[in-house]
Amino acid sequence: MKKTHLGIRLMQSTIVFLSVLLLISCEKNISFTPEITTPSIVVDGNIENGMPPRVILTTSLNYFSKITPEELTGSFVRGASIEISNGTRTHRLKEYAQPLPSGASLYYYSIDSSNLATAFVGEQGKSYRMKIVADGTEITAETTIPILSKTIDSLWWKKVDSNKDTTLVSLMSRVTDPPGFGNYIRYFTRVNNGFFLPGLASVYDDQIVDGTTYDIQVDKGVDRNTTIDLEDYAFFSRGDTVTVKFCNIDKATFDFWRTVEFSYQSIGNPFSSPTKVTSNLKGRALGYFGGYAVQYLTLEIPR
Repeated sequence: MKKTHLGIRLMQSTIVFLSVLLLISCEKNISFTPEITTPSIVVDGNIENGMPPRVILTTSLNYFSKITPEELTGSFVRGASIEISNGTRTHRLKEYAQPLPSGASLYYYSIDSSNLATAFVGEQGKSYRMKIVADGTEITAETTIPILSKTIDSLWWKKVDSNKDTTLVSLMSRVTDPPGFGNYIRYFTRVNNGFFLPGLASVYDDQIVDGTTYDIQVDKGVDRNTTIDLEDYAFFSRGDTVTVKFCNIDKATFDFWRTVEFSYQSIGNPFSSPTKVTSNLKGRALGYFGGYAVQYLTLEIPR
């Protein structure tokens, strides 16, 4: 019996030793040099009902680039030819510079104030075509400003029962979705006199809520260039004046922002699947051209 036990222990030790050797032999040092790709033009273009078109052109940066104000300023694409058509008029946009507090400037393209004969603003239910010629590249895209059919009926606030901070509140909304699938929305919030910021998840379809009126919390918009407190980011504070920018969008705009936000939220997750951002641009470019039918609502939250 003792010999049998000894044999079993020797066999177990041998298996463990061989397993360790196998693991060691599987280790392999991997080194690679990231490929330096040719920068692509990045298009951020939109048109809203009652507003002129606005397009920002930049060039993509390498993944390991050190982002500095000088780097960002140098990334703007200057001197591009951009034309926007509403099917009746075609207008060539003009380049403008907007000084920033940092001393740098933001460059963008919008209607040419010296040539208003062909200028126009966005209208609900109309389609628009954009053509860009920049750095020897031609880029085209089409978008539609939908009819504003899905709307927020009312806003109110309520206490956050699960949070110890009594100054925080939840913003609630009652939304009516018209019958028939295919109503897509994107929303932004502004606190007091700040900027409009999109929600962490800012786009939604109506697959579940089609043809209903429902109540839903409106999360506070976030600045993705800062650290986001995932525990409290969605709440507002007593004394805030909150404006909600509620937009009806077409499917192409929805698909772009849905894939962008999914990619953003999966950053750092080793188990996430790679996400291809869906774009409506044709040509060697990144980004999108989107149309927005906009509704604004404001609520003052008492102290």
